[in-house]
Amino acid sequence: PEVPREDAESDWSADSWSDYGSRDKPGTTLGRTVPDGNVLFPDIFHTDHLLFYERFRAYQDYILADCKTSEVKRFIAEYLEKVLEPSGWQAIWRTDVFEVLVGVVDVNFSALKAVVQLSEPFLCESQDSSFTLECMQELLELKEHQILLQELWVVYDESGEFDQTALAIEHVRFFYRCIWRTWDEEEEDEFDYFVRCVEPRLRLHYDILENRVPSGLVVDYQSLLSQCEELYEKFLNVRNSISSNDSDSEAENVSMVEGLKLYDQVEHLKQKLKLIENPLLRYVFGYQKYGSLQAKGLRPTGAKVIHVVPWTMTASLLHVLARDKLRPESCEDIEIQFHRDPLAAVNACYEGDRVIICPGRYFVDGVFSIADSVELEGYGLPDDVVIEKQGKGDNFFDCTGANIKISNLKLVQHDAVEGILNVHHGKTTLENCVLQCETTGITVRTSAELLMRNSDLYGAKGAGVEIYPGSGCTLLHNGIHHCKEGILVKNFLDEDYEVPKITMVNNMIHNNEGYGVVLVRPAIPSEMKDASVQETKVGWVDSVKIEENEFQDFLMMWQLCMTVGDILFPALGNTQPTQAGDETACAEGSRQEQPGCVTDKLELYKQAETSEQTENNSEIANVLGATSAKKRQTHKKRLSELGFTEADDNLMSQEMFVSVEGNQFKWNGKGSFGIFFF
Repeated sequence: PEVPREDAESDWSADSWSDYGSRDKPGTTLGRTVPDGNVLFPDIFHTDHLLFYERFRAYQDYILADCKTSEVKRFIAEYLEKVLEPSGWQAIWRTDVFEVLVGVVDVNFSALKAVVQLSEPFLCESQDSSFTLECMQELLELKEHQILLQELWVVYDESGEFDQTALAIEHVRFFYRCIWRTWDEEEEDEFDYFVRCVEPRLRLHYDILENRVPSGLVVDYQSLLSQCEELYEKFLNVRNSISSNDSDSEAENVSMVEGLKLYDQVEHLKQKLKLIENPLLRYVFGYQKYGSLQAKGLRPTGAKVIHVVPWTMTASLLHVLARDKLRPESCEDIEIQFHRDPLAAVNACYEGDRVIICPGRYFVDGVFSIADSVELEGYGLPDDVVIEKQGKGDNFFDCTGANIKISNLKLVQHDAVEGILNVHHGKTTLENCVLQCETTGITVRTSAELLMRNSDLYGAKGAGVEIYPGSGCTLLHNGIHHCKEGILVKNFLDEDYEVPKITMVNNMIHNNEGYGVVLVRPAIPSEMKDASVQETKVGWVDSVKIEENEFQDFLMMWQLCMTVGDILFPALGNTQPTQAGDETACAEGSRQEQPGCVTDKLELYKQAETSEQTENNSEIANVLGATSAKKRQTHKKRLSELGFTEADDNLMSQEMFVSVEGNQFKWNGKGSFGIFFF
């Protein structure tokens, strides 16, 4: 979560730590917990419950600051020297096979180890009985009585003297368990380690804890992490074997080839991990959860079924339902099945089936995963046929069918991680629906297509509609309002993804916290190179950087705004003389408004408003069209580099927007249109 971080004091005096530990406070400020197991170990400090901002502040302000990768261990050691009690405290030494109570007599800060001895009485718990007092003494002698600080859990003490010791060890333990990667040492030493690695991994960890990341993506991330660790260990073994052997034998050459292959595999996995750690990119490149979801296809008998879901079935409802939806001439030889809830009906569908949901409020604990071409239809107005999500889950509706239609329904989302409706593959048509969102709204992923008509969407904490590269989205006569952003268009100018095909006609996009429409795209190298020049020459307008090739459009827009301002507020810029009669009539406005003058003002206001909305549509089309042109230029350049001097006109004639007209943008917090660079 986004939590404002307090400014930290730069000095290391005791006063600067008074709000972070217990050095100047009587008694402990930390809780206690009872260790699990059969042995009566003493209680330990409860430190694994820290909030995101507490860990964030500790790593950024006190431990790592702006250190480089090669400086991480030294910075941690310096931090421990300032806060850790060097002796006089007890701890439980925990490993995968045993737990034993020890006393700390010294600390080797540079090695991040504690010098310990067994406590009296001897307390030990293990998976078998082989860890006796003598065995533990021999083990400690082999280790020279030094064990890693992260393997120690500090014994609880009410005085508060060891609060900072317990917290410091917790931060070290969490860092090496959840943040540090063994390959971080190989990273370039030119960047801030906290910004590059610690912050994104810390945010991902807490996003997972707070159920903000889909469970499938969590599994993917953990699997990738395990694979990368395993391959990196193999790579190190191969590299060490090569460096220790100076001969130029065939076996050495084979090892070098194997090492290069392992290195490439490790780098590939590292990039995947970084994409998942980035909250903006994780869903685009790192997550294809529903690619393997298989459709059922037609029934073995070839028959199609109409599934009816009644909240309560009465004779009159059955009569009108049969008259309107189940007419014999249209439903001949079609089987009719009745279900108690919509999810059961959808799960029973095969290709070509139809689900009719009668008026009522249905509470569903599950996910609608629609992989076949089926139709869901509410019998009545959307407010009369409500499907409300109950219980926690990743998502609500997931569509992968070739041709899905959803109409006359109101969908209410609760406790979800993903959007209210995700179109992963195929085409989904949404008509005359109401969507009450909670997280994001509708997501149209790569290679998918959405047609949304005469619908109302509101309440999304993210974007109302997210449009991914290579997708198609048609929005006709919809309302999108009271979301964080109205429509989010993701275009990554990558050769693997075509620009999205979008049509927007007569939509009302209003009362969103940010922009009505936002384009997310990378800053290409030429832009990064000339960023300072562009900022000086063109500047920043309402948090949106106007590029050189878009500056003329911006000037035209600015001139139009000035013209509209002169019309609405002539006293501010109009120096032209006015006719005496009109001047006299309007001057009387404070005492008695003249009907003709009011009518003229209203007409001018309507004309200005209409002109503004027209310009908003034109601005969106022009800027996003320019982005599409850049995509084509980049693609053409790559083809030229590969030796293709003449590109296919059909391939190069992509246009991002098929049509943008008649849309209205009102009362959006940051304006009608914005661009986000990454």
